[in-house]
Amino acid sequence: MDLQQLSYGADASGLICGFVFSHDTPGRPINTEEAVHWLSQISQAHASDRKEFLWLHFNLAHTATERWLQDHTDAPEEFYESLHQGSRSTRIEHTDYHLIAVINDVLHDFSFDPADIATLWLSLNQHVMISARRKPLKSVDRLRNAVNRQELFHSPSELLTHLLRDQADVLTSIVRDATTKIDEIEDHFLSSRIGRKRANLGELRRLMVRLQRLLAPEPAALFRLLQKPPSWMVETDVHDLRQSTEEFSVVLSDMASLQERIKLLQEEIAAHVGEQNNRSLFVLTVVTVLVLPINIISGLLGMNVGGIPLAQDAQGFWFIVGLVICITALAAYFVLRDKDGQ
Repeated sequence: MDLQQLSYGADASGLICGFVFSHDTPGRPINTEEAVHWLSQISQAHASDRKEFLWLHFNLAHTATERWLQDHTDAPEEFYESLHQGSRSTRIEHTDYHLIAVINDVLHDFSFDPADIATLWLSLNQHVMISARRKPLKSVDRLRNAVNRQELFHSPSELLTHLLRDQADVLTSIVRDATTKIDEIEDHFLSSRIGRKRANLGELRRLMVRLQRLLAPEPAALFRLLQKPPSWMVETDVHDLRQSTEEFSVVLSDMASLQERIKLLQEEIAAHVGEQNNRSLFVLTVVTVLVLPINIISGLLGMNVGGIPLAQDAQGFWFIVGLVICITALAAYFVLRDKDGQ
């Protein structure tokens, strides 16, 4: 059986794709054997002299991936610890000679379901960027498509910055689609055809809260990184990283505004539903009050006991009808007067 089919898009080591970049040429695809040879040539003695850098993207669902990374790369222990941590908030940290990034992203078949959010882990230094995920994600695949389109990248930091901007673009698209859904719900509300749209609003609001909580970078870690970046990051890379985080903050601000709009629309729909319930309850109360005299009188006259008044009177029926009408009209007057007073 074909190994490519067995590994579901990755080779025996879990490598999905690999590229070698130089400062003046686009990325060149490499396989696992070439990556091992390239990594073996890196040493602290001449690492600063190399004009190339490497990007390796792995599938963590492959059982051999983590062992391969430990055997052939110098990723720090914090990177492997982050792979098994329960808390997966988005963050970028400076650890020793590396940057460790935990980035949450949405799946390819994202359908506005909170379960369609997964994590991408990165470890990068001056010459190597390693990315790993368990499920196919949109942003990293957009980065891979950019590399395949022969875009130029001059450092692993540029790859990270491009990835963050791709993530911001994906989030912008989600906010745009959510806005369209909210506009549709608002149109249904204005036309008094709410139906299941109330439940849809609740789902959208929960999704926006989850996206904002998971995708927003931890400000403390990001502030420390921007204040004291690694020595191998040049000033332009730090500036681009700061700018990408600012762009991402704008998207998160739009998401917060969208949450507030959903909240206001929910409150308006709840008030509208409450008003309809109050109107229905009032009508039910009026009917009950108006029917009450009829029920009392008919109950009294329907008792099989002696001494029922007007039983022998030829005009007794019409007298009772007139009495019921008068009492009902009097009750209606008091009920409607109280309503007008409110």
